[in-house]
Amino acid sequence: MQPAGVSEQRLRLVIVDDHDLLREGIRSRLQDEDFVDIIGEGRNGLEAVDLCRTLRPDVILLDISMPEMNGLEAASRIREIVPLTKILFLSIFDTEEYVQEALRIGVNGFVLKDVSKPEMINAIRSVAQGATYLGPRVTASLANKSASSDDFGLSVREKEVLAAISQGLSNRDIAEQLSISVRTVESHRLSIREKTGGGNAIALSKIAEKLGL
Repeated sequence: MQPAGVSEQRLRLVIVDDHDLLREGIRSRLQDEDFVDIIGEGRNGLEAVDLCRTLRPDVILLDISMPEMNGLEAASRIREIVPLTKILFLSIFDTEEYVQEALRIGVNGFVLKDVSKPEMINAIRSVAQGATYLGPRVTASLANKSASSDDFGLSVREKEVLAAISQGLSNRDIAEQLSISVRTVESHRLSIREKTGGGNAIALSKIAEKLGL
């Protein structure tokens, strides 16, 4: 018999973010809620994939920008390994490209990191029930940042490579940071030059600054 105030089926939740304080904050928000059990926590994309493979949670709260493997790549692998796990991105990024890429992968929801507790709970419940949840601020941001902004048609990955180039990183360093091959970095760099017209690292750095990367 279930104790009073405890639901019969509690959602099994995993939280993955490379910032310890953020994970602790989310845990403190949710640990007293009677609808959810936090069954695992991780610090990077590789751990996110491993946790989902072994624990098979109902929902994973997943950051985008993480070491080892970013959230977009982790979400893609999780979708293949445990298709029944619902993926909810909790991110500081609200750009149209990130949201569209997340939805293309099959992510179930997208909210910002400074979301209120009621909205976080609403988002978790919604995706657990099979809905696609975009927080009000994410939806408003998409409306305000329509395709009229000139981003040269760069993909999310190309923007990540461009940002790394602007930091003065070598192709090998970029490959290690993004967990991709040097050949893939070279391919992205060529594509970026073709799309933006930037011929060298200095020109590309100025373009990255213009785009706010």
